[in-house]
Amino acid sequence: MYRVLFTREKKQVEVAEGTTILEAERLAGLLPDAPCGGAGTCGKCRVIVNGQTVKACRTKICEDLKVDTTAASALEDAVILTEGFSRPVAFRPGIAVHAVRLEKTVPGDKRSDWERMLKSLFDAGVPEAEHFLPDPKLASSLYERCQKGGSWYVLHTDQEILDLRSEKGNLCFAAFDIGTTTLAGYLLDAENGQVLAVESRMNPQAQYGADVIMRSDYALAHGTKELSECIQREINDMIGCLAEQADRDRRDILQVCVVGNTCMHHLFLGISPASLVHAPYTPAISQSMTFRAAQYGLSVHPKGQLFMLPNIAGYVGADTSGCLLAIRPDLKEEITLLLDIGTNGEMILGNRERLVTCSTAAGPAFEGAKIECGMRGTEGAVDHVSYENGTWHYTTIGNRPAVGLCGSGLLDLTAQLLLHGFMDENGSLESGQDDPKRFMLVPPEASGNERGVYLTQKDIREVQLAKAAIAAGIRILMQTLSVTEGDIACLYIAGAFGNYMDPISAGTIGLIPRSLTGRIKPVGNAAGEGAKIALLNAEERKRTDALTKHVEFVELAALAEFQDCFVDELEFPLS
Repeated sequence: MYRVLFTREKKQVEVAEGTTILEAERLAGLLPDAPCGGAGTCGKCRVIVNGQTVKACRTKICEDLKVDTTAASALEDAVILTEGFSRPVAFRPGIAVHAVRLEKTVPGDKRSDWERMLKSLFDAGVPEAEHFLPDPKLASSLYERCQKGGSWYVLHTDQEILDLRSEKGNLCFAAFDIGTTTLAGYLLDAENGQVLAVESRMNPQAQYGADVIMRSDYALAHGTKELSECIQREINDMIGCLAEQADRDRRDILQVCVVGNTCMHHLFLGISPASLVHAPYTPAISQSMTFRAAQYGLSVHPKGQLFMLPNIAGYVGADTSGCLLAIRPDLKEEITLLLDIGTNGEMILGNRERLVTCSTAAGPAFEGAKIECGMRGTEGAVDHVSYENGTWHYTTIGNRPAVGLCGSGLLDLTAQLLLHGFMDENGSLESGQDDPKRFMLVPPEASGNERGVYLTQKDIREVQLAKAAIAAGIRILMQTLSVTEGDIACLYIAGAFGNYMDPISAGTIGLIPRSLTGRIKPVGNAAGEGAKIALLNAEERKRTDALTKHVEFVELAALAEFQDCFVDELEFPLS
């Protein structure tokens, strides 16, 4: 056994000989960034040992070590999108509070204390109270409370009593969007629906791989326990931070709603993703569900409820259901396209008459993975690039020295290379520099690292694969509905990448149809907004199952024409 000290975090762990540094980081409770899942291909898990930079996933421990994780610590400064567009909804939550009087029983009244309390609740205007099933723990306290008499507050849903209190307290709800890369959480006031606090984090499951396939493979090989427990712990910690920010008691949180893509949904609940990675790629569970939050490690009110919105298909999940709730294209006369560009590219096209959806394996290129100098949206990331009068210009997040390319910077740089002849429509790079197959945007001496910021031929191929998948998905959906680009009134783009990208650059490389660039409306974290709506209006939440069943799923892998369409879209459009 050897001791490993992580100097930056001041944490020490004892591990067996042959353990990798990446595994030691996990054992120490750190959150290493390992987009390739530890395969040694991405280089994002670099750490410093004895003055040398090494890959944590490839370095085995055979002596006591001091490890500096500074080189891989950029996740802490990540810019995470939490804001989003949402339509106004009536505030009709699924929680109600009614004052009732509890009095001593009188001789000759054979009713139980529970029955008498329900009668008081019925008289207070809650007709469904007569059907509430007894709660033995709550019932055991009724005798003493009836002896005290007076008014008490009953906190209840339309199906059960959650609590009986002498004072209402400051009741709250919590909504979470579990993205493949990031997490966003919101604390809402249960009295009026106002947002009290917002919290965001990186998804700790990233240490097991950047995308859902890697994490699914890990879960199938090792079980779901590690992946499920790490995300449940993180959400529970976020709940504590949200409550602290708002000066509220986490035990006053009565309902929690969680959305995420189908894989994130399954892993949060500890469901094997086997059905997602084997044909025909269906969810293990699709319908909406309600649980006790405590069952999944969430420390809120002891009887607090956890809502999971429905999944639509194998790779169109509850996060897309959240987007549907936020946008409601099923209520619109005009045809709209909703596009969520992330590790997967989910999209919904149509109107009130018909909605069709699909998911494309866009890959995590626009989230920094598989790009040699790629990174997430943290300080020092190049976020926008332009070329004017023979000079390259760029900006970075936080105005820090450039250390890599985030999604929007990658998109801009690719578009500018195409526009100004440094790359042809086939994606062949001719940089005009010393290495024609590598374009150096920021040389090492002007950057914040020792290698500079550049784009390789391999990186461009990754961009082509990602953009072709999304563009082909859009074309297939348009063919399915027999509509043209001109028929689409609005293109809603959800997600962080869509919020920060330059629409002109997106049209230039063919990520989206060029004619739609003037009809784009960024909607930010629409999935999180949908999770909020599910708490603010119980009828909207209950409607999601019917709403998702109304959406037709197009399985691209089963369509012969998709492959041809995908190959066509690999080329960049001619200007």
